[in-house]
Amino acid sequence: MELSVFDDASQDKSMMIIEKWKVKLEAAGILVVIGGHKSPSPRGVGYSKNQAIAQSSGSYLCFLDSDDVMMPQRVRVQHDAARRHPTSIIGCQVRREPPDATARYTRWINRLEPDQLLTQVFTSHGPTVIMPTWFCSRAWFSRVGQFDEGGRGVPEDLLFFYEHLRRGGGVVRVDQSLLLYRSHPGAATHTVLETTIWAHRVRFLEEQVLQRWAAFTIWNAGRQGRRLYRSLSVDARRKVVAFCDVDENKIKKGFYCYEDSQERPKPRLPVLHFRAARPPFVICVKLDLTGGAFEDNLRSLCLQEGRDFFHFS
Repeated sequence: MELSVFDDASQDKSMMIIEKWKVKLEAAGILVVIGGHKSPSPRGVGYSKNQAIAQSSGSYLCFLDSDDVMMPQRVRVQHDAARRHPTSIIGCQVRREPPDATARYTRWINRLEPDQLLTQVFTSHGPTVIMPTWFCSRAWFSRVGQFDEGGRGVPEDLLFFYEHLRRGGGVVRVDQSLLLYRSHPGAATHTVLETTIWAHRVRFLEEQVLQRWAAFTIWNAGRQGRRLYRSLSVDARRKVVAFCDVDENKIKKGFYCYEDSQERPKPRLPVLHFRAARPPFVICVKLDLTGGAFEDNLRSLCLQEGRDFFHFS
């Protein structure tokens, strides 16, 4: 096993710490490969990951962010899974630090069913196995391609994950907590704008789902549902036949008019009670926020996720 570290123009004592650990690790038989640069400014997360991979030599890649901690058995357990699933990204369950940070997100990470690792890839949570837990073969990584090197503000993990799925890659989660996932204000994920991620999600939804549907209903006649409708391409927008909701005021109004449309007459879409609406649905209701009420309503329709509906919450 080897450890590949790349220093992206750090200004702290990171390299002093790494050099000390290099001696300890190599004494234990673990090769340590160190690279980096001293440019005036960092070149970004995607560039650094690509460089760390390029300078390494292993047949499998185990990713770890510098602010997280992995458990001693992680490499062994995920390596076993990767050998069984050579074209998959292997993730794992996590423990959060501090424990109460992003509780709803952490539950989602750890509790998705195996099928949902592929069906819930369009939500605002991002990849269904989080990037600091990724483990895959070098051969598969090379087939998918490198991380985007656009630098600050680019969701390089999301873009790689989408390309992985386009190429038919699988997603597998080891149901053991193998990573301590730390939350802090300086995390790189906070540099990516929500609007940037939203645009990528909408385009991927259109590409992977909406292009094969002749018509669909948006579940949520409120702000998020209307935002999705307005964000769609013209062709995808024309496939929307209705909104649905549980809010009596929205239902009583009876319709949504897209006032900013350049079309004449302006599009007017009916707003229906969810029981009166027809699938398939794109659901813009956030999960795990209504005390189970939304989830009960959805289950009552006896629909199949991935066929009759997708979450875009």
